[in-house]
Amino acid sequence: MGKFEVSVRKNGEFQFNLKATNGQVILSSEGYTTKAACLNGVESVKKNAIEEKRFEKKTAANGKSYFVLKATNGQVIGQSQMYASEKTRDNGIASVAKNAPDAPVVEII
Repeated sequence: MGKFEVSVRKNGEFQFNLKATNGQVILSSEGYTTKAACLNGVESVKKNAIEEKRFEKKTAANGKSYFVLKATNGQVIGQSQMYASEKTRDNGIASVAKNAPDAPVVEII
């Protein structure tokens, strides 16, 4: 089972990473000014990750594939790493959909 890791950046902002069972980061958040806002972001991922239409597939300027997960209001709540191919990106989306809904939250603060 995957897990959400909540941590504090050097600038004092909170962030979360969703990690797969193998420990690989599959989704990262933006920076949040409060821990409560960060935890709300985690809950939003859990809720939205089960809906395929919330994932937006993208291609970076360097040709690598990635995706973002959006909330119902269209706001980005998480972004993936860069993938070498569309197939591996799509596997990443499947991993978020599988791991996020029941993933526990671990604070690394």
